[in-house]
Amino acid sequence: MKKANNYFHHDDGHHHGEGHHGEGHHKNRTGGGFGPNGVCVCLKCGYSMKHQRGIKCTTLKCPDCGHVLARKELVDQKKAKKKQNR
Repeated sequence: MKKANNYFHHDDGHHHGEGHHGEGHHKNRTGGGFGPNGVCVCLKCGYSMKHQRGIKCTTLKCPDCGHVLARKELVDQKKAKKKQNR
């Protein structure tokens, strides 16, 4: 899905303006949409902290080693998919 001129263009040819469902509905999401609860973890040193609603884990850096944090639920999901594809 690409955004051009404030419209979201889907592969099937139709589009929605930003006001149709709200901008957040059609944004290209890279996260897993795991809700307000959860944990942010450092994949380098293992530091963890409670996820803060509205703040992506990937915008935070580990206070111990400076590495970018990741959402634990997303990491677990990716590990499970990888294991399933073997």
